[in-house]
Amino acid sequence: MKFTISFGIFAFAALVGASNVVDLDTKNFEQFVGGDRPALVEFYAPWCGHCKNLAPTYEQLADAFPSDKVVIAKTDADGVGRELGTKFGVTGFPTIKWFPAGSLEPVDYASGRDLESLVGFVGKQSGVKSSIKPPPPPLAVELDASNFDDIALNNDKDVLVAFTAPWCGHCKTLKPTYEKVAKAFLSEPNCVVAQMDADAAPNKPIASKYDVRSFPTIKFFPKGSKEPVAYSTGRSEQQFIDFLNEHCGTHRSISGLLSETAGKVLTLDTLASSFFTASLPERPDVLGKAREYLATLTGTDTKNSTAAEYYVRAMERVLEKGEGWLAKEQARIAGLLASPSLAPTKLDELKIKANILSSFAATKASEAADAAGDLYDQAAGAAGDLYDQAVDAAKQVPQQAKDGVDQFADAVQGQAKKIKEEL
Repeated sequence: MKFTISFGIFAFAALVGASNVVDLDTKNFEQFVGGDRPALVEFYAPWCGHCKNLAPTYEQLADAFPSDKVVIAKTDADGVGRELGTKFGVTGFPTIKWFPAGSLEPVDYASGRDLESLVGFVGKQSGVKSSIKPPPPPLAVELDASNFDDIALNNDKDVLVAFTAPWCGHCKTLKPTYEKVAKAFLSEPNCVVAQMDADAAPNKPIASKYDVRSFPTIKFFPKGSKEPVAYSTGRSEQQFIDFLNEHCGTHRSISGLLSETAGKVLTLDTLASSFFTASLPERPDVLGKAREYLATLTGTDTKNSTAAEYYVRAMERVLEKGEGWLAKEQARIAGLLASPSLAPTKLDELKIKANILSSFAATKASEAADAAGDLYDQAAGAAGDLYDQAVDAAKQVPQQAKDGVDQFADAVQGQAKKIKEEL
């Protein structure tokens, strides 16, 4: 029984200690490297803190690729592999090098030390798929030397560019937030959220041209301008969104939906307000003014003119079908906005209509609030009068009670006196 337990513990320990990372030294190096399989080799030192931090990730990397197609290996370049470290120019730890199949001429690995970066590199170099599910493609537009000018310097687009480096910790921290911002602006083709690996050799001249000295550096390239504006605001999602809305003329919220200001036109908001406060005979005149303003927008501002058209159509429908149309149309649009299957462009269209109709509804709500306020003042006044009367009545009660007690006392005394006289 003791032997069985001991053997079980030994087997479990052996299982836990099993590793797919190949240990190399000067004797077996060429047995695994330079043959028919490509190899990624980590040159480490046992005392190196960065090497210790990398170790569990490197084990996961070895587990992710079939060992008969890719070699994931390491060598103690401060011990048994010291000669190998010297031979391949290793001057710091950890140093990671890629050896293509059939070659002992390595390529330096200069990307991140996270599992995603390592898996991506090995997969790209070897053409072998890993067992790890690949991350979704980035939502931020990927820029490099081949497409930078076409996108960032496009005269029709406003572009926010994050210049990053794969090894940069601050860049990794920024990435999830930046991806959310990119997602929020997917429906804005002319307001682009982009990023660039500014530490990649082909991209370094561009980074230098725009004075990128640290990572991440974020710059905004306005449409029609070749000179960027340094982004120096905060790095929260809301701060990025506020900046882009201000500089791109957009109205996006964190969710990616349009905000309450989207589609609003100040002049037409004022006319919408006066439309409902005007008497019925005066409303056509207000509609006429709205049509005149719409004519000034047509051909000059397509985005605003499209929204402005709905102000006019709403006024026409109210004149045709009565004020009840407004409430019905608001309810219809609210129901459609709650649908999870609408395309982003349709959601934008409905949100703009809802925002515009709120300009009319706000007027009615204001009138109702004023009326309610008048009723409240009247009720409060009446209540105040009743209260004053009640207070006056209450003030009289003590005196009335005292008078009653005095009368009772006089009556008792008189009766007692009468009885005494009779005796």
